[in-house]
Parts: sequence; C-alpha cells; structure tokens
Amino acid sequence: MISTARTPAVPSAAPASDRTGRPADRSRWYERELGWPTTGSDPVELRTGVAFDVLALPAVAGFAMLRRVPDTGPVAIEGPWMRLLVAAGSADELPGLLDWLEWGGVPLDLTALGAGGRITAPCPTSSWPPPAAPGEWRPQEAAVWLRPPEPGGEVEPTLPRTGFGGDGGAPDLVRLVGAAATECHRARLLRARPLPRQRRAGEG
Repeated sequence: MISTARTPAVPSAAPASDRTGRPADRSRWYERELGWPTTGSDPVELRTGVAFDVLALPAVAGFAMLRRVPDTGPVAIEGPWMRLLVAAGSADELPGLLDWLEWGGVPLDLTALGAGGRITAPCPTSSWPPPAAPGEWRPQEAAVWLRPPEPGGEVEPTLPRTGFGGDGGAPDLVRLVGAAATECHRARLLRARPLPRQRRAGEG
C-alpha cells in the first residue's frame, strides 16, 4: 500500500439525521458543510465548474505525482482514477498549460472537468456512516477521499490555481500540471514496455 507524507484531516462527524444514508442527506451534507452544489441523484454527484474543477489521471500516475508534490488540495480516488480538486476555471487552462510546458500533442491520460461536469461524491469520511445493518443502505464505495476537504473551512482559497498557490499552501497549478503530465507519460511508457522474454526450457 502506498502512503503519502501528508495525513488527511478527518472531517467532523455527520449529524445523526444524515446517517440514514439517503441520497438527499448526502447532498445536504456537502451543500451545508462545504457549500458545494450536488445533483441530488443516486449516487450523489458533485457539480464541477462552480466551487472547483477537477484534474483526472490514472491512480498509479497520481500516487507517483503525490510523492513529488506532497501538498495539494482535496484528492479523491474512484476506481482506477485519481481526481485532484483545483480552482474553478482551471479546466479551461489545461490545454494552454500543457502546450506551454511542451506537452502539447503528447498522448496523456490527463483530463480536466470544468463547467457542466460532475464526479461521484465520495463518502464524507472513511467511517461515516457507521456499518450498515442487514438491509440498510451502504455508502458509495466506488469513490473515496484520499485527502478529504475540511467542513466549516474555506476550501476554495486552498485549491491549486495559476499563480503561487492558495492560502493553504497548495502548489501552483503549473507545477501540479507539470508533475501530473510527467507521471502520466511515465506510466504510459511503462505500460507500453514489452515484458522480458521468458527463457525456454534448456536455454542457458
């Protein structure tokens, strides 16, 4: 298991009324605690392009990037993908940044979600809600926070943006994109590398 240097803060416990696990309660938790708009669907989704945008890259490349850039904004994992929350408007800047960093035209598994996008809302904490009783709804397990946002705080000023980072010490968006592109390219090259030829019986 790969660990990162930064220990994520644990958000405050959800009130008892939210522990029913109903999608409406999940939506209210995000909207009340963080001020983030949701779809209110099942599964609950967070709307991008309002409070934040998202950089998405393969998790294997993402973990390697986090070793190089240990301080970021909130980070979520969903299946094989890592999602990095960045300042709203960053998705529109990604193509230009990649060109400026001389990654333009290079195939990369690095994309961005901005206005009109959405991501599955991770469970607010790893222990919320408590274990479900038989027949009771269980939390969405497809998406989890690796580095959760802190309720009650101003999350948006801490998100990576073009400039010199946010008040929370997050890296500049250029540095984050550069590191992400490098690790995405490295992961792609490793996947394309042929496996060593196995020796046949009798070969020296």
